[in-house]
Amino acid sequence: MRKILVAGNWKMHGSKAMVDALTRGVLEGVESTPAVDLAVFPPNLFLGQVQALAEGTRLNWGAQTLNPHAEGAFTGEVSAAMLRDFGCRYVLVGHSERRSLFGESDADVAARFEAAVAAGLEPVLCLGETLEEREAGATEAVVARQLDAVIERVGAAGFAQATLAYEPVWAIGTGLTASPEQAQAVHAFLRNKLVALDGTIGGQTRILYGGSVKPANAADLFAQEDIDGALVGGASLTAEDFVGICRGAS
Repeated sequence: MRKILVAGNWKMHGSKAMVDALTRGVLEGVESTPAVDLAVFPPNLFLGQVQALAEGTRLNWGAQTLNPHAEGAFTGEVSAAMLRDFGCRYVLVGHSERRSLFGESDADVAARFEAAVAAGLEPVLCLGETLEEREAGATEAVVARQLDAVIERVGAAGFAQATLAYEPVWAIGTGLTASPEQAQAVHAFLRNKLVALDGTIGGQTRILYGGSVKPANAADLFAQEDIDGALVGGASLTAEDFVGICRGAS
């Protein structure tokens, strides 16, 4: 039985005061929610602050990206080992904004995924199509290409401690949301690809939905057979909304 994971991607938002208030608000609010797994992805500067507040609680934390190299002359970058040093359990890889704004290719994403696994982090591999690609009927081809690049690098075994996140690019920050049925269809497609490689790993891998998830639509999304939680953007910046999404798992 796959356990629901609700994860908040704070993107480039925050201050020390905001991170303190938001983390404490989430910790207080989730005490009355179902026993779902929880994670937040703050900007790297605030990882130590979140660690100090959340250590020993049910709230996990992770980073929004990582450099695939172990160390070296890569000014401004952070390695998997550095993230482990701050208690990170998770790291996002291949978020659509990293792909579109910073030019990360499928090969780049696969290298980051491999580095995360090697360091004992749980990568959350983000996959998704643009509106143009969906309208052209290319959704499955796009997400298959993105997933296959990682499979070719790490094999099925690389997904034993990993999570997928289907995030249709057209639904991120737009207020648009894939219907539960639309999302379920893509989740089932992704799961079937993994099951074809390894039935056990494919069956146990969590696949999150990301794209304008809110308290109002969380329950309908989580009710789908292959939707195992949410990667939440804007709604994760208020404790009330994030906790409300967690309640959708009930």
